[in-house]
Amino acid sequence: MIQFQNIYKSFGKLEVLKGVSAGVDGGGITAILGPNGSGKTTLIKMLLGMVYPDKGEIMFNGKPIKKEWQYKNDISYLPQIARFPENLTVTELINLIKDIRGGTPNEQRLIDLFDLDSHLGKKIKHLSGGTKQKVNIVLAMMYDNPVIVLDEPSTGLDPIALVRLKDLVLEERAKGKNILITTHIMSLVEDLSDEILFLLEGKVYFRGTIPELKDFAGEDNLEKSIAHLLEHKHAENIKV
Repeated sequence: MIQFQNIYKSFGKLEVLKGVSAGVDGGGITAILGPNGSGKTTLIKMLLGMVYPDKGEIMFNGKPIKKEWQYKNDISYLPQIARFPENLTVTELINLIKDIRGGTPNEQRLIDLFDLDSHLGKKIKHLSGGTKQKVNIVLAMMYDNPVIVLDEPSTGLDPIALVRLKDLVLEERAKGKNILITTHIMSLVEDLSDEILFLLEGKVYFRGTIPELKDFAGEDNLEKSIAHLLEHKHAENIKV
């Protein structure tokens, strides 16, 4: 469904992506990992058409996305930091997104799931950070799209909301959807991901399952395996 083909991107003299090639298809959850500056956010922004590659091509359902926009209707996106109009109420914000996107969303199940009924009449500026993130999740997940992109989805969530988010993501995976997640929370990666795409210094350094990563790194847990990749980043035995 999604193919990144030999993607290069620089911002001025800073090379962010250096020939990244990877595909996501067939359903499942792919965790895009890597240290700050590795190119994760840039790659996601390219998929969303917010940034254009200097070289290479991105394919969605077999078609290049360059200068296209219709494919975005098939993507649900949860940004790491959502900037909402502060003077709107939660209900007004949800209705605004529904008016813009159209279609047939199902926001009520998510409002119920994250206990937001008592907050619907409140203005965004009066919400806590965790409640804003729950609203962010509602806006991102209320459409039944085949591709879901979650950028640091657990930010600000309390333990109960985090459990409900995990259940929600697994429910969407069970429908055969392709889900991309970026996060620094390794427990979330272990609970959810089917595959890891590890970016380092603008390149794909590792791609595979968590057991394969542990075997590759010679470690017995995920955090130690990630640390091993970072400590041996100049080694030649890259696994793609």
